Amino acid sequence: MIKSLVLGSAAGLIAMSGAQAADLPVKAKAVEYVRICSLYGAGFFYIPGTDTCIKLGGYLRIDTTFNGGAYGQPFYSGDAGQGNRFRDYFNSRSRMALTVDTRTATEYGVVRTFGQADFQFQNFGTSNIGSTTNFTGATLNNALLSTAGGGYVAVEMVFIQFAGFTFGKSASAYATPWNGYPGNNNSFLMGGADYVTGVNNIQYTAQFGNGVSGTIGLDDPTVFDRTSVLNLGVAGSAIGAGANAYGGTHAPDIVGNIRVDQAWGLFQISGMAHLVNASYNILGAGGAATALSEISGHPEDKWGGAVMAALQIKNLPTGAGDDFKIDVSYSKGDTKAVISTSGGSPSFAMFGSTGLAGGYQSVGFGQTSDAVYVPGGELKLVDAWGVRGAFNHNWDPYWSSSLWGSYASVRYNGSSTDLTSAKGQWCANYNAGKAVSLDYSCNPDYNIAQVGLTTRWTPVKNLTFSAEVGAFFLDQKFTGSAILTPTAPKPTAVYEFKDQSTVFLNVRAQRNF
Repeated sequence: MIKSLVLGSAAGLIAMSGAQAADLPVKAKAVEYVRICSLYGAGFFYIPGTDTCIKLGGYLRIDTTFNGGAYGQPFYSGDAGQGNRFRDYFNSRSRMALTVDTRTATEYGVVRTFGQADFQFQNFGTSNIGSTTNFTGATLNNALLSTAGGGYVAVEMVFIQFAGFTFGKSASAYATPWNGYPGNNNSFLMGGADYVTGVNNIQYTAQFGNGVSGTIGLDDPTVFDRTSVLNLGVAGSAIGAGANAYGGTHAPDIVGNIRVDQAWGLFQISGMAHLVNASYNILGAGGAATALSEISGHPEDKWGGAVMAALQIKNLPTGAGDDFKIDVSYSKGDTKAVISTSGGSPSFAMFGSTGLAGGYQSVGFGQTSDAVYVPGGELKLVDAWGVRGAFNHNWDPYWSSSLWGSYASVRYNGSSTDLTSAKGQWCANYNAGKAVSLDYSCNPDYNIAQVGLTTRWTPVKNLTFSAEVGAFFLDQKFTGSAILTPTAPKPTAVYEFKDQSTVFLNVRAQRNF
């Protein structure tokens, strides 16, 4: 009996203790919300529940340019080039850029995606009636969106990288790593190609070892690599001949480079093939199609292209982190590879003072094009070459400066009296109906030069204040004078053909994160 009681009591105690243990809370395993990913550098962390690493970043930037456009555009066209009462004395832009970078290790290598969106507001552009650049009744554009409480989103880079391939909107294989920014702040240093905002493309990069690599690709030229094809059967204007008659996009640009990256710097050679194609022989005012356009025929397409050599030298004896960058370009039928900005390729039209008796003002202009043609004739490709570079110096950990500059030249081949040449056909169109002086001569060739200095102060990490002063020079090749009718509000008057120049000052505050 005693044995039975003891065993029964023990069994009851065990049952009770088991029931109480089951009711006790169990300590849960801590959830790992953020786990650092050290595989790809600072700032990456694992997306919870995945093996994909992500990095969020960007910057906030405020720019104001005096006597220049947003982001340091020289006053070389439009109201600014005319110097009329519609000109803005200063322009400003505020931007916040957000970047998303993801990477995943696979058996084929790293799969990467990258995107950048710019949220920005600017005062560049006007809706003033009578302005040469007004947007009243214009199609939708970013200036129209910069209304009170407005602004717009711009997309720079959006691409996927996998097994050496890149798909999407990225810098062209033709471009240098610094694009159009060897040391400058402004987005208008010409003399070479600039793909800093990206272009739709497909490209493949092969690594050969010892810092040697090669890239080939196909770029969409629609926005980023076409200037104009001039139909010289259309009447010209005071500051140009013919009208733009580029046809649709018929072929991608074929691009490639060979590059060497070493401790001493970088050397790169790039090449590009670009198809030049016109629309029709017969076009209306401004290059608009008419009922006769399709049956009028068109000139045969021609392939043009460009080549570039680039050099960066690091570890200069002038100081830690100092470097020198330079690139040299030549193009034929691909002028965007030389007269290039982070957006489109400009033509230049600048007015100034004159000492000519009876003259109203002086004018200098340069028309940028890939080719010219007369109805029934062939495309005649335009040549261009340029050089640009910068010396970058660190005074101490907080102060740095960059001295930068460029030079570029556009050439319409032949002579003004040879009607079988590009220059002769251009001048025949431009001279038609104009009253000119006895010492007048026609020559659409032109050169541009730029020089500037940028100084930066970084009081704390990732916060920089900078100031940039720059000058732009237009060396045009006309002589004499003519009675011209420029775009209003300029009057019909005698204008002297003369070289022009302008200067600008840009101030910037930028916080990277």
